Amino acid sequence: MEIRPLTDDYAVSPQITPDDIAAIAEAGYVTVVCNRPDGEVPQDVQAEAIRKAAEAAGLRFVLNPVTGGAITLDNVTAQSKAIADSEGPVLAYCASGNRSSIVWALSQAGKQPTDSLIAIPARFGYGLEPFRATIDALAKN
Repeated sequence: MEIRPLTDDYAVSPQITPDDIAAIAEAGYVTVVCNRPDGEVPQDVQAEAIRKAAEAAGLRFVLNPVTGGAITLDNVTAQSKAIADSEGPVLAYCASGNRSSIVWALSQAGKQPTDSLIAIPARFGYGLEPFRATIDALAKN
């Protein structure tokens, strides 16, 4: 597991396992957001397995599956709500962390400059430039 902090309160990671939950809690995260659909992963790392481990460790778990290439406004709204409702730092995961970065950036449109929302994930190799127009459009709403 590799935690990639985008902000002090939000980080992304490639796929996690139930065994990673203790380290996530020790790192100070209080909410885990799954942005990966179950159909992409084996049963031992599907959302329910991660949920059980997270809740057993006292962490809040949010399921917001994001299909690559088909991110919806519902995904963006759910991510924003998960972040807003968290009482501390959030760790979101998917296959690589890219989708978790995209829904974060879209959920932050209008709260931070578009250039920052693209540059922050770029530090970890996530290319959000194709989402610039969408971020700008969401920022106007």
